[in-house]
Amino acid sequence: MKLTAMRLHRVDLPLVSPFTTSFSTQTVRHVMLVEVTADVDGHEVTGWGENVAMSDPLYSAEHVDGCEEVIRRWLAPTLAGVGDLTAETVGHHLRHVVGHPMAKASLEMAVLDAQLRARGQSFGEYLGGTTASVPSGVSVGIHDTVPALLDAVRGYLEEGYARIKLKIKPGWDALPVRAVRREFGDDVLLQVDANAAYGLADTATLRALDEFDLLLIEQPLAEDDLRQHAVLATRLRTPVCLDESIVSARSAADAIVMGAAQVINVKPGRVGGYLEAARIHDLARAHGIPVWCGGMLETGLGRSANAALASLPGFTLPGDISGSNRFYRDDITTPVEMHDGRVAVTTQPGVGLEPDRERLARLGATSAEVAL
Repeated sequence: MKLTAMRLHRVDLPLVSPFTTSFSTQTVRHVMLVEVTADVDGHEVTGWGENVAMSDPLYSAEHVDGCEEVIRRWLAPTLAGVGDLTAETVGHHLRHVVGHPMAKASLEMAVLDAQLRARGQSFGEYLGGTTASVPSGVSVGIHDTVPALLDAVRGYLEEGYARIKLKIKPGWDALPVRAVRREFGDDVLLQVDANAAYGLADTATLRALDEFDLLLIEQPLAEDDLRQHAVLATRLRTPVCLDESIVSARSAADAIVMGAAQVINVKPGRVGGYLEAARIHDLARAHGIPVWCGGMLETGLGRSANAALASLPGFTLPGDISGSNRFYRDDITTPVEMHDGRVAVTTQPGVGLEPDRERLARLGATSAEVAL
């Protein structure tokens, strides 16, 4: 494969409703898509990738404008100079650029999409998926009141979501979790996500969540502190799941060995791409650690790829793979739909979906060439 052209598409997608976590409230997602054109054995092939960075460096050090800059100045020119490029070597070729996993992941995804389209092979088949559909969980943001939260959860359960995840922060933790348990019972699969909002001094507060029979508590402490997560894990009955702390297979191995993670949330963008995500899956499965696929408010493009990843056998917990209507009234692809609590894994070549250019234009997208 030889890259012959690259375009970056930017579009602002309003969310159906504000999404509040412990660190921010989002009302619009600023989406960046990577489109590559490549020559594969004399045939022109197009591939698409989705960048999952937020507009501000609040979830991680990356932000979408920074991703565009690093792609234009360093990553794209590097890949353009490779005469026999494959998705499996993207990470190797970009290793000299320190960090920027989300920028690198979006390029790897576009190259992999093109490569698989040329082969006529689907994402799921390539990654080693074993199921035709995956359970769909939903992430519920922080609400202004408990009644508003209960109304939201009720709606998602009526839609058929297989698992509920509640965002929590200091002052909004045991109260909303207790309310959800009382309202909807113990049979609902329930977990919480703190997005690193607590410290080890908050152990008593976090231990109070043990009574609610949660699947897990996600990223309670700082993303750069595996040691304190290991200490906390010995003090809770609820399994500790790591998200922001897991940035590579190496960090996953450290977390497992230290006892800092009883569960791992795998987000391809956060770890540098789907190939590294698959390596983390393999590592965790070998150590008996369950994994699940997290979400970054992806459009149908990233959502379809995430569903394929979640079809691997070690993904034993429902992921944040919702229908398109969870976040967007008008997605940029054919809507991803949930039926009976599950999302189908595409069998079409590559990601299986691609952005609709007419929709992009209607939504006010801008497109620009990247110098190769």
